[in-house]
Amino acid sequence: MAGYATTKLSSRGQVVIPEEIRDSLHLKEGDQFVVIGKGDTVILKSITLPSMDDFKEIFTEARRSSKKAGLKKSDVQAAIKRARR
Repeated sequence: MAGYATTKLSSRGQVVIPEEIRDSLHLKEGDQFVVIGKGDTVILKSITLPSMDDFKEIFTEARRSSKKAGLKKSDVQAAIKRARR
Protein backbone atom coordinates (compact mmCIF):
# COMPACT_ATOMS: atom_id res chain seq x y z
CA MET A 1 0.00 0.00 0.00
CA ALA A 2 1.20 3.49 -0.78
CA GLY A 3 2.12 5.40 2.35
CA TYR A 4 0.79 8.78 1.33
CA ALA A 5 -0.29 10.98 -1.55
CA THR A 6 -1.45 14.55 -1.92
CA THR A 7 -4.79 15.85 -3.12
CA LYS A 8 -6.82 19.09 -3.07
CA LEU A 9 -10.18 20.17 -1.77
CA SER A 10 -12.48 21.32 -4.57
CA SER A 11 -14.73 24.39 -4.46
CA ARG A 12 -17.61 21.98 -3.78
CA GLY A 13 -15.86 20.45 -0.76
CA GLN A 14 -14.86 17.26 -2.58
CA VAL A 15 -11.57 15.42 -2.16
CA VAL A 16 -10.22 12.93 -4.69
CA ILE A 17 -8.56 9.87 -3.20
CA PRO A 18 -5.60 9.21 -5.50
CA GLU A 19 -5.91 6.16 -7.75
CA GLU A 20 -2.93 4.37 -6.22
CA ILE A 21 -4.54 4.59 -2.77
CA ARG A 22 -7.99 3.56 -4.08
CA ASP A 23 -6.50 0.56 -5.85
CA SER A 24 -4.41 -0.58 -2.89
CA LEU A 25 -7.44 -0.32 -0.57
CA HIS A 26 -9.82 -1.83 -3.16
CA LEU A 27 -12.12 1.21 -2.95
CA LYS A 28 -14.83 1.61 -5.55
CA GLU A 29 -17.47 4.10 -6.54
CA GLY A 30 -20.27 4.26 -3.99
CA ASP A 31 -18.18 3.11 -1.02
CA GLN A 32 -19.13 4.97 2.14
CA PHE A 33 -16.90 6.52 4.81
CA VAL A 34 -17.07 7.91 8.30
CA VAL A 35 -15.32 11.28 8.38
CA ILE A 36 -13.53 12.31 11.56
CA GLY A 37 -11.94 15.73 11.94
CA LYS A 38 -9.88 17.09 14.81
CA GLY A 39 -7.41 19.94 14.71
CA ASP A 40 -5.70 19.81 11.34
CA THR A 41 -6.34 16.06 10.89
CA VAL A 42 -9.07 14.45 8.76
CA ILE A 43 -9.58 10.70 8.85
CA LEU A 44 -11.70 8.77 6.35
CA LYS A 45 -12.69 5.31 7.59
CA SER A 46 -14.40 3.07 5.06
CA ILE A 47 -17.63 1.46 6.17
CA THR A 48 -18.01 -2.19 5.24
CA LEU A 49 -20.88 -4.46 6.11
CA PRO A 50 -20.00 -7.78 7.71
CA SER A 51 -20.40 -10.82 5.48
CA MET A 52 -22.98 -13.50 6.26
CA ASP A 53 -20.11 -15.72 7.43
CA ASP A 54 -19.09 -12.98 9.87
CA PHE A 55 -22.66 -12.81 11.20
CA LYS A 56 -22.77 -16.59 11.60
CA GLU A 57 -19.50 -16.50 13.52
CA ILE A 58 -20.79 -13.73 15.80
CA PHE A 59 -24.05 -15.58 16.50
CA THR A 60 -22.24 -18.87 17.12
CA GLU A 61 -19.95 -17.21 19.65
CA ALA A 62 -22.90 -15.44 21.32
CA ARG A 63 -24.82 -18.73 21.63
CA ARG A 64 -21.74 -20.50 23.01
CA SER A 65 -21.11 -17.74 25.58
CA SER A 66 -24.74 -17.54 26.68
CA LYS A 67 -24.94 -21.33 27.08
CA LYS A 68 -21.71 -21.30 29.13
CA ALA A 69 -23.15 -18.50 31.31
CA GLY A 70 -26.35 -20.48 31.85
CA LEU A 71 -28.62 -17.95 30.10
CA LYS A 72 -31.95 -19.11 28.79
CA LYS A 73 -33.93 -17.66 25.89
CA SER A 74 -36.40 -16.23 28.40
CA ASP A 75 -33.54 -14.40 30.18
CA VAL A 76 -32.51 -12.73 26.92
CA GLN A 77 -36.11 -11.80 26.08
CA ALA A 78 -36.57 -10.28 29.54
CA ALA A 79 -33.36 -8.25 29.19
CA ILE A 80 -34.49 -6.93 25.81
CA LYS A 81 -37.88 -5.98 27.26
CA ARG A 82 -36.21 -4.08 30.15
CA ALA A 83 -33.86 -2.26 27.77
CA ARG A 84 -36.73 -1.13 25.55
CA ARG A 85 -38.55 0.58 28.44
